[in-house]
Amino acid sequence: MKVLIVDDEALACTRLQKLLSEIDGIEVVGEAGNGTEAIKQVHALQPEVVLLDIRMPGMDGLEAGRHLSALENPPAIIFTTAYGEFALDAFKSHAVDYLLKPISREKLAAGLVAACKPTRAQLQQLEANVGSAREHICALDRGEIQLIDIRDIYYFHADSKYLEVRHPAGKALIEESLTSLEEEFGQRFFRVHRNALVDPARLAGLSNNEDGQWLVSFQGIDDQVVVSRRQLANVRSLLKSRTAQPMVR
Repeated sequence: MKVLIVDDEALACTRLQKLLSEIDGIEVVGEAGNGTEAIKQVHALQPEVVLLDIRMPGMDGLEAGRHLSALENPPAIIFTTAYGEFALDAFKSHAVDYLLKPISREKLAAGLVAACKPTRAQLQQLEANVGSAREHICALDRGEIQLIDIRDIYYFHADSKYLEVRHPAGKALIEESLTSLEEEFGQRFFRVHRNALVDPARLAGLSNNEDGQWLVSFQGIDDQVVVSRRQLANVRSLLKSRTAQPMVR
C-alpha cells in the first residue's frame, strides 16, 4: 500500500515515517507540508492512501481533501488531528477516518485497514463543524498546481469534457463539474446557462447580438457569456436589483 504523508510539522512526519516502517506492506512514497503540495504529490505519485493533517498553513487538510476526493481515482484519506475531545464527536458522527495525535502504531495500522474515501457530503459536514471552508479552486496548468482564489473568479464555463474558470490572470481548466460547483458555491455564483456560472458582483451589463443571443458582460474584462432564454428574466432582475443596491461580497 502506497502512502503519502501530509503534515507541516517535521517531527510529526518523522514519527509517522517510523510508525509506517513498522507495518508490513506499507511504502511511504512521499511527504508534503501543505494542501497544495499534497495535491501535486498525489498527481505525481499516485498514492493509495493519504495521511492528511487538518491544520496547515495555506491550503488546509479539509480543503485539500475536497480537491482529492473530486479526482477521477481519488486516494483513500485518513485525517490526522491534534484536536481534543471537543471535536471527536464531530469526526465520529460522520464516519471520516481520523487519527488523534499522538498517533500509536496500533491505531495507525487499524486506520490503514479501514481507510475509505470520504464523500463530498462528509467533508462538507466536517467543514461546518470545524469552521473551515474551501477558499480556492485548484487547476492543473502544464503539470503545475495553480490555486485560484474564489473571490477572483468571474465565471465558470463548461465546454464538452472541460470546465474553464476565468480569473484576472486568464483562464484555466479544472477537473470539477458545474453541478458540484453550483451546490458548493451557489450563494456566490449564479447559473445563467446550462454551461455557465457567473459571479453577479462582477457583471457589467446585458446585451444581445445579431444572432439574437443574450450575453452578460463583466467588469474589467472583455469576455461575454451567453444567457439562456430561461434565465434571461432572472438575470435582468438581478442586474436591476444590483444597480439599485450594489452587491457586497
